[in-house]
Amino acid sequence: MLDVPQLTSDEILGRVLHRDGLMLVIDKPAGLPVHRGPKGGPNLEDSFDALRFGLPRPPVLAHRLDKDTSGCLVLGRHRKATASLGLLFKHGKIGKTYWTVVEGGPAEDEGTIDMPLGRLNAERGWWQKPDLEGQKAITNWKVLGRGDGFTWLAMEPVTGRTHQLRVHAAASGWPIYGDNIYGNGPRFGEPRLHLHSREIVVPISRNKEPVRVVAPAPPHMHEKLRACGWSGE
Repeated sequence: MLDVPQLTSDEILGRVLHRDGLMLVIDKPAGLPVHRGPKGGPNLEDSFDALRFGLPRPPVLAHRLDKDTSGCLVLGRHRKATASLGLLFKHGKIGKTYWTVVEGGPAEDEGTIDMPLGRLNAERGWWQKPDLEGQKAITNWKVLGRGDGFTWLAMEPVTGRTHQLRVHAAASGWPIYGDNIYGNGPRFGEPRLHLHSREIVVPISRNKEPVRVVAPAPPHMHEKLRACGWSGE
């Protein structure tokens, strides 16, 4: 498995994309879980002490990204800020745009997937499946480029279900490249999942413009993105 080693203090500081009095946005590397697992091992939270920037406590996660997903991750810098951010995420007030590269691709140039999701089974904890009796799940998507057998999409989850984008893409007939649960990705090794939290828009203060943060495309996605017409921006 392509696990990423524990980040040093300098490495996680180098991944800070935005900092203000309430929150941080960091660029999460693919392959590193956000939480410490039952067996221990490298994780993002163990590096948060380096992100106090003078505050008495390290920041805490305001939401989560899958281990194999890269990009914008929001942290609350103190208890009150974390509670506010949690409510914004819960009520769908935070704009999230993911870049994905999918196998094949939709015929249209944009659309919406409205497909409820439920748990696959008890043994597979987090894994999801399309389920008419499940929780409401809606994703907006737009084609940003097309290549040979692949499509580069911007996907915006309107709801925040576990694995939502991965299940929606796979169930639509164009799984995310490198998805080893719902797509054709290998269980171990390359290619990594091509799912990146590209942009996050957080209306943190009532009287200020929302904070908009963009995370650079991760190195493992460059080749396929270029093949779909990405300019490198």
